Amino acid sequence: MVAHRLLIGLAGLMGAAGVALAAASAHGADASRLATASTMLLFHATAILATTALLTRGLLHGGIGLVAACGFVIGAALFAGDLTLRHYAGHALFPMAAPTGGTVMILGWLAVTLAAVLARK
Repeated sequence: MVAHRLLIGLAGLMGAAGVALAAASAHGADASRLATASTMLLFHATAILATTALLTRGLLHGGIGLVAACGFVIGAALFAGDLTLRHYAGHALFPMAAPTGGTVMILGWLAVTLAAVLARK
């Protein structure tokens, strides 16, 4: 399915960005924001891959599982993007970007739970 391949590709980009931010945080002074951004990207890249795998096996409700995976992409991008921009540019992506991203990630995890409960198999 095209959506699954897109999600897998985005997870790969998120993983690469997470490793790059981890390296930047290890070599920079006062780079705790970058370390946090890295962690969110790496954890949620893995969550996207797992959610996609569970969807293809029919273990999650299709539509809800897809919404969950998309929520992981959007939430992690907002969260990590805001922290990274604050570190390098000194300003936020937009007001409340990181908390919005965090909320979207939480909703993504709740959607995974709902998708598991409502799975047809």
